[in-house]
Amino acid sequence: MATIMITYRTLTLDDVNQLQEIDRSEHIDLIYEMRENRLVELEQNHECSNWDEMLLKEIQNRYVYELEQGGMAYGAFADDQLIGFGVLAHQYRGKERNRLQVDLMYVSRGYRRQGIGKRILNELGEEAKKRGAQYLYISSTETKSAVSFYKSQGSQIASEIDQELYDKEPKDIHMIKELGT
Repeated sequence: MATIMITYRTLTLDDVNQLQEIDRSEHIDLIYEMRENRLVELEQNHECSNWDEMLLKEIQNRYVYELEQGGMAYGAFADDQLIGFGVLAHQYRGKERNRLQVDLMYVSRGYRRQGIGKRILNELGEEAKKRGAQYLYISSTETKSAVSFYKSQGSQIASEIDQELYDKEPKDIHMIKELGT
């Protein structure tokens, strides 16, 4: 079996149609909920399906909006297929305006736990540092896989919650990752 070469590059507006190549499906066995500022585990047992057309459109619109506003996207490819991507939003957040948000972050089902998400998150962090941010702000989906990934990358539960992002996704787990100097 031939080895698949995984390559990485900054994404552009022209890449928007490749977002549909991502398989975001997963089996969810555990989710987290914030209660009195701590994470509570809730057992689950269901399949999260891939994007339907409406959700894909929404993701593509968010991608285009962020890139048009000056945000940045980074992707991973297996041959020519997009298998992972992350978007660094353009808007500074936090009281001190020193946080940039990871707006979208996905790795296809068959490619998880291979360091691809780590590499994408590191690139977004480097770009955020260049832009003067001290933290990445992450509004993570509440699944164990997502929260555990961000924690393994040095993120912690945010003490200062971004109200706008909370209102959009009240179930999300809000985290920050400090960017080294």
